[in-house]
Amino acid sequence: MSVSLDGFVETTNRDIDWVIVDEELHTFFNDQAREMGAFLFGRKMYELMTAFWPTSEAEQSNIPYIVEYAHIWKDMPKIVFSKTLDKVDFNSRLIRDVTAEEITQLKAQPGKDLSIGGPELASAFIKLGLIDEYQLFVNPVILGVGMPFFPVLEKPINLRLIETRTFGSGVVYLRYQPDKKPL
Repeated sequence: MSVSLDGFVETTNRDIDWVIVDEELHTFFNDQAREMGAFLFGRKMYELMTAFWPTSEAEQSNIPYIVEYAHIWKDMPKIVFSKTLDKVDFNSRLIRDVTAEEITQLKAQPGKDLSIGGPELASAFIKLGLIDEYQLFVNPVILGVGMPFFPVLEKPINLRLIETRTFGSGVVYLRYQPDKKPL
């Protein structure tokens, strides 16, 4: 997930135009997405994604990395968590509630990793202790206020850094796994 240096994923107006996604970064996103078994979205992220990706291939046909991601996105199974949507399309299925039991069953199925999209859904998973890996794309911007990436927690979560990468744009990729050592 893209995040500002001060930990926000969108402005108070729900704006994300500060997020840097150039060719180098998008190609990296594509490589990561190709390795996933499914995308997990909350309603807002699902609606954001379905507003662009189903038609992006035709609209952005002159940008190869956009076309490539459109193919990845269309083919990828998607699980949408929403209490308000009646139906979902685009190779998606609907689940009403985020429960530890439901997620544990999803994670136990054979196949590749699951990717969570959207800060509210990610927060629910974080609070339930269901995140196996955190991947942040820290953008060189300070927003000062907005939607925080991480929820308020009852106790800290220790993390172990397993990978970093700096992109030409100044975006820094940080990859962490929970460290099971007690605080």
